[in-house]
Amino acid sequence: MTKRLTHHGCRFAHLLQAADPQAERRTRQVMWLTAVMMVVEIAAGWIFGSMALLADGWHMSSHTLALGLSAGAYALARRYASDPRFAFGSWKIEVLGGYTSAVLLGAVALGMAWASVARLLAPEPIRYDEAIVVAVVGLVVNLLSAWLLAGGGHAHANDPVHGHAHGPAHGHDAARGADLNLRSAYLHVATDAATSVFAIVALLGGKFLGATWLDPAMGIVGAVLVASWTVGLIRETARALLDAEMDTPLVAEIHEVLQALPTEVDIQDLHVWRVGRGRYACLLALQTAADLSADLVRERLAVHEELVHVTVEINRRAV
Repeated sequence: MTKRLTHHGCRFAHLLQAADPQAERRTRQVMWLTAVMMVVEIAAGWIFGSMALLADGWHMSSHTLALGLSAGAYALARRYASDPRFAFGSWKIEVLGGYTSAVLLGAVALGMAWASVARLLAPEPIRYDEAIVVAVVGLVVNLLSAWLLAGGGHAHANDPVHGHAHGPAHGHDAARGADLNLRSAYLHVATDAATSVFAIVALLGGKFLGATWLDPAMGIVGAVLVASWTVGLIRETARALLDAEMDTPLVAEIHEVLQALPTEVDIQDLHVWRVGRGRYACLLALQTAADLSADLVRERLAVHEELVHVTVEINRRAV
C-alpha cells in the first residue's frame, strides 16, 4: 500500500503583497508631468503651426493613458492585496497593467512609423525656433520623469533602468525580478525622451542644414527603437501571465538540491511559477523507496529564498 505524506508551506507570506507605494507614487507623478507636457505640445503645435509638435503632443497622449493604466494597476494591486480570492496575491494585476501598456506602446510605434512615412512623402513647413524650444523642454520633462521612475537617484531592489534585481534572486534571473509595471511606465517615458532627442536633431538639421527630410527619417528610426522595446516587454509580461517559467535557472537549482538528498528520489511532478517580483512557488511530487521527510526537502530548498511557497508530496515506492 502506498504511503503518502503531503506537506504545504508558505514562507514570508507578507512578501506576496505586490503593491509598491513608492513605484505607484512615482508613476502617478510622471503621469501628471506627461499630461501637462502633452497639453503644452498640442497647444504649441497649434499656435506655431508645427505639425511635428502637434503630432508629438498627441503621441504623448497615448503615453499619458498608458501611465494612467500603470498607476491604476498599482492601486488595484494594493486594494486587493489581502483579498482571499487571489491565491498568491494581486501581483499579476501589475503584470497585466504592464502588458496592456506594452500593447499601447506597440500602437504608438506603428503610429509613429505611419506619420513619419506620410511626412516624408508630403513635407510640412515648420517654425523651427519655437519647435526647438518646446522639444528641449519636452526632453527635460522626460529626463525628470525617467529620474523619478528610476528611484529619484537612489538604488532600489528592482531597477527598471538597468534591470538589476537584488535580494532574494541572488543576482540570477535578474530580469524576472523586475517590476514589469514600472518597467512599462519607464519605457513609455524613455520613448518620449528618445523621440524628443530625435526631434531636436531633426529640427536643428532642418534649420541649419535645410535637411527637411531628417524629421520624418528620425521618426522612422524612433519607431523602430520603440518597436524593439515593445517586443521585449510583451515577451516578458506574457511569460509571467502564462506561467512560462520552467526554463528559469531556479528549476535547475531545485534539481541540484534533490540530487543532493540523502536518499535517491524520482521526480514525478515539478511545477515552478512566479507569484511576485523575483518570488516563486513550487509544487513537487517525489517517489522514493526509503524514508524521507517532506520537512527535510523543504529545509534543503529553503536555501533559495525566492521560493516563498513550497508544496512537497512524497510517495513511498513499494519494495
